[in-house]
Amino acid sequence: MVIRSLIPEDKPKIRRIVEQMGTFNKEEIRVALELLDEALSYPERRDYYVRCAVDELGSLAGYICFGPIPMTHGCYDLYWIAVGKRFSRQGVGGKLLGHMEDFVVKKKARRIYVDTSSTTGYEAARSFYEKHGYRVVCVLDGFYRQGDHKMIFVKEV
Repeated sequence: MVIRSLIPEDKPKIRRIVEQMGTFNKEEIRVALELLDEALSYPERRDYYVRCAVDELGSLAGYICFGPIPMTHGCYDLYWIAVGKRFSRQGVGGKLLGHMEDFVVKKKARRIYVDTSSTTGYEAARSFYEKHGYRVVCVLDGFYRQGDHKMIFVKEV
């Protein structure tokens, strides 16, 4: 598995991955694709970094999107991480996460934040973050909608 930067040909493949996951709603998918467009159109801004995991045959296995949090010193947001069903449970997500963590440490990061939903559809994501050393630091009740709380995870790096 190779981790590399986003190229324009990745966008439709990433779209398929996030649509097939069944976790994200239409609005979330739209935002995920907007961030890809931003990263491709304005790489010099360094607002969003997108890395793709590609197998030895060139198939896109998953991706991660992250970036510095404006007006902070050394804090980054993990915006999106998704792995194709065919590659699920093969360590792709962990490799993407590790790549991001190594990258931000080289940029003198202090912390990485992750926002996610409290709903059952995001249970696997929450377990994944906890398994990789992220901890819940805040829960905002009813943030996304009634009964759907925003859970903020953080990892000190």
